[in-house]
Amino acid sequence: MSAASALFAFLHHAAAFTLVAALVGERVLTKDQVTLVDARRILDLDRVFGIAAGVVFVVGMVRVAFFEKGATYYWHSAPFIAKLSLFAIVGLLSIYPTRTFLSWRTALKKGEAPAVSDDRMRTIRLVLRLEFAGVILIILCAALMARGIGTFG
Repeated sequence: MSAASALFAFLHHAAAFTLVAALVGERVLTKDQVTLVDARRILDLDRVFGIAAGVVFVVGMVRVAFFEKGATYYWHSAPFIAKLSLFAIVGLLSIYPTRTFLSWRTALKKGEAPAVSDDRMRTIRLVLRLEFAGVILIILCAALMARGIGTFG
């Protein structure tokens, strides 16, 4: 393993752990009614989540193309394809909470806590739980993929 390969593996894993931490933070801060301070933290965490997801994807694709087992191996791996599909699903799911969190900026600029209905908070909590479940499945796929389980062709 080259130093560059090790560096990219580190960046990929650090970004993945950051993504999970941001998601957990969002879920914890949406447990109860959102305060002004909570809302600001949630917006920050959501930004971190998005940046970490971008780093995970870009660094992961660099690893597939230039390091590890080579692109051919990964594109013939059912767990890798499932992992990418789940990553896309989690990304699509994250749109709803992100749009909601961004809508809070007007209230926050006024120094007010956002007004969020109980129904909307329940939906946000559900979506965050679904995102977390998707991330757990991504980790399972990564373990399967790394061990060559589910390769074809």
